Amino acid sequence: MKLISFIVPSYNSEGYLHRCIDTLLFDLENIEVIIVNDGSKDKTIDIANEYMEKYPNTVKVIDKENGGHGSGINAGLEIATGLYFKVVDSDDWLDLENGKLLLDTIKKHLEEGQSPELYVMNFEYEKLSEGTSFVRTYHKNFPENKIIDWDHIKHKFKYSNTLLMHALVHKTEVLRASGLKLPHHTFYVDNIIAYQPLPKIKTVYYMNKVLYHYFIGREDQSIQMHNIVKRYKQQIRVFREIMSFYTYDEINQMGKGLRGYMRHALTDMMIITQMFTTGEHTKERKEDLKQLWKDVKAYDAKMYYFLKYRSYNTIVSFLPFRLKGFVMTKSYLYLTKKIKLG
Repeated sequence: MKLISFIVPSYNSEGYLHRCIDTLLFDLENIEVIIVNDGSKDKTIDIANEYMEKYPNTVKVIDKENGGHGSGINAGLEIATGLYFKVVDSDDWLDLENGKLLLDTIKKHLEEGQSPELYVMNFEYEKLSEGTSFVRTYHKNFPENKIIDWDHIKHKFKYSNTLLMHALVHKTEVLRASGLKLPHHTFYVDNIIAYQPLPKIKTVYYMNKVLYHYFIGREDQSIQMHNIVKRYKQQIRVFREIMSFYTYDEINQMGKGLRGYMRHALTDMMIITQMFTTGEHTKERKEDLKQLWKDVKAYDAKMYYFLKYRSYNTIVSFLPFRLKGFVMTKSYLYLTKKIKLG
């Protein structure tokens, strides 16, 4: 049995796919690498096939028509055989030594008869063109090197600190049991991966090491400010998906630690959605945000009142649209500059 399946959704990735895949091949016996060519128009499929020919027992290739990042992850999840599942975007890469450390930890836990549903590790934003970086850690939230349940996290998550896909290594069966099926042709679906499976996760193990390196700098990258503004409708779509998974009553019935985090994640996602939408002042955007709030209220009135009146959203929800956009975009740009990424 393979212990980790690395899924690499790839679209026009010839310029950086080698860097990514070379950091995943640190244990040919215990890992599998599934490269998903998502209808690329460059040499991505040729590079993928070269790896499969060289490492036939480790590398698999899926060659499919273009469907977007989510469709690539869906395809990888369908055929993954690893005990654990990790998405690695084709322009990103892993820390080799900490990858080995993760694998050794999984082996140790299995020998002890343990198998947490989720491993959490740090990740690092890397802006190579400027030689700057920023590490996202979770040491304030989780005890280190200890299998815990949600009620034994150290401190509540606050503000923009959320569990992002880059930090997470899920047990494969948990993702499947959660019914994870990502929308096609949609950016920001990594937020769904980090949210939907959570109620299926009973135990978590945190390692205070950087595993994932997130490359910052491509002009077409989804987190670039101009793309955030342009793609606001896709962010709205992702938020609609997220709010539909669990009602506010269902969240309230979860254990204390998980309940608190689920509320925090919803809050953070709504704040991000408002920021995307108010990035430009147009009548269409104003109506779209108004309609989203109406839809949240119609779907789940308790969720609506929580987000509108009892969460961080309250700080900006009642500002005029133009002022709201100014405050939120300036705050985002300030934060990215502060961590030397903007």
